[in-house]
Amino acid sequence: MNINQLIALAPIMTIAGTAIAVMLGIAVRRNFVLACSVAAVGLILSLWSLGSAWREIPIQTGLLIQVDAYMLFYMALLLSSGLAVLGFCYDYFKDREGQNEELPLLLLTALLGGSVLVGSTHFAAFFMGLEILSISLFVLIGYPLKQSRPLEGAIKYLILSGVSSAFLLMGMALIYAQCGELYFSGIGGYIASRDDMNIMVLGGIILIVAGLGFKLSLIPFHLWTPDVYQGAPAPITAFIATVSKGAVFVLLLRYFISTDSYAYKPLLNIFSVIAGLSILGGNLLALLQNNVKRLLAYSSIAHMGYLLVAFIAGGSISSVLLIESVTFYLFAYFITTIGAFGVVSILSTPQTEAEDISFYRGLFWQRPWLASAFTLMLLSLAGIPLTAGFIGKFYIFAGAADSRLWGLLFAIIVGSGLGLYYYLRIIVVMSTNAETTAIEPAQYSISTAVLVFLTMLLIWFGIYPTLLVNVIQLVAYAT
Repeated sequence: MNINQLIALAPIMTIAGTAIAVMLGIAVRRNFVLACSVAAVGLILSLWSLGSAWREIPIQTGLLIQVDAYMLFYMALLLSSGLAVLGFCYDYFKDREGQNEELPLLLLTALLGGSVLVGSTHFAAFFMGLEILSISLFVLIGYPLKQSRPLEGAIKYLILSGVSSAFLLMGMALIYAQCGELYFSGIGGYIASRDDMNIMVLGGIILIVAGLGFKLSLIPFHLWTPDVYQGAPAPITAFIATVSKGAVFVLLLRYFISTDSYAYKPLLNIFSVIAGLSILGGNLLALLQNNVKRLLAYSSIAHMGYLLVAFIAGGSISSVLLIESVTFYLFAYFITTIGAFGVVSILSTPQTEAEDISFYRGLFWQRPWLASAFTLMLLSLAGIPLTAGFIGKFYIFAGAADSRLWGLLFAIIVGSGLGLYYYLRIIVVMSTNAETTAIEPAQYSISTAVLVFLTMLLIWFGIYPTLLVNVIQLVAYAT
């Protein structure tokens, strides 16, 4: 490996080195503030090293990872999101009993797995990155050891994660048996060399999609989602909903573009059914929830369905437009979801998790700035104008219209209407004047600063998205 390859891998090596530093620091002296500080510095250094790696792209580092504009942009998104979640975790866990120093270590290893995923060009890196991410996540979900719900959520995630890994491995085995290739480019060459559809390769791709469907919580692979979202600590739920799902979706997109799997039209029909069920089912189930975390869980299922519509449209539009629409929607989804769960995290106490909708009654009168931020996040998730979520949903709608996906367009319209109802329901509860609320007085902290920054990004890119769109187009054309 030459110096250029080492520079290109510097962001990943920095995360790995930071994880080792935190682990050694814990062995010497347990200090939650120190562990979080070292993790934060490591993430900032890793983000800074992306600039050096950018000057070396595109470059193949070893046999498994391709460092290009696509990988570096999504690494920046994952690392920035991880830094925001770390800020919420600090305030959430600092006053809770137990030894919490391993928490930032697990966040770092999960980010390491996600970073490997977005750069994978080989099934070995694909599976390795996914397992590093998944193993870290189920420990994070069950981190509060003395509470039953987190442990229940961790066990459910562990079992279903094992099932999804079995699907993935079987799918990879079928593809390798037919193509003799584990590289995405080699599989793409095999598919391009054949005029007919190979059943074994198609079956392998379907199994891989089923395995990733568990990670993305698409219907009918969604059953773990509400229990895990409710059981996990609020900042960890934000991490699962964004970093975990985002890394998996980015990998799926790279795989389909690299292997030209869009040539299998029956596969896109299966995707269309899954997308429609996820949009309508997720929104309908969210209507029935009085628990905010479960409501946002079903909402995330619907949003993965919206993303899948853009993915399906990639079969008939240019790859540049496909990457542009998916990336902008993911960016807006990351901001709003982390912000929404950030509000839940700020309101939660060591004694009570702020998850029941009645807990938010009168929030506008007690904590107006927090209620305003939560309102903006919810309106962005609903796709209301002047928020980043509106621009993201417009991209999805335009891509579906260009591809003449009329059935999915109808599902998007109906799903958006249903979503607006239950988002407004939370806003109405917050605006209801209630003199007896158990909400603690405002405390300005790291979480407050992170939430303010996310809210500013949400409004800025909703009013003036040109800067972000130009960066995304640069990445798309360079991929």
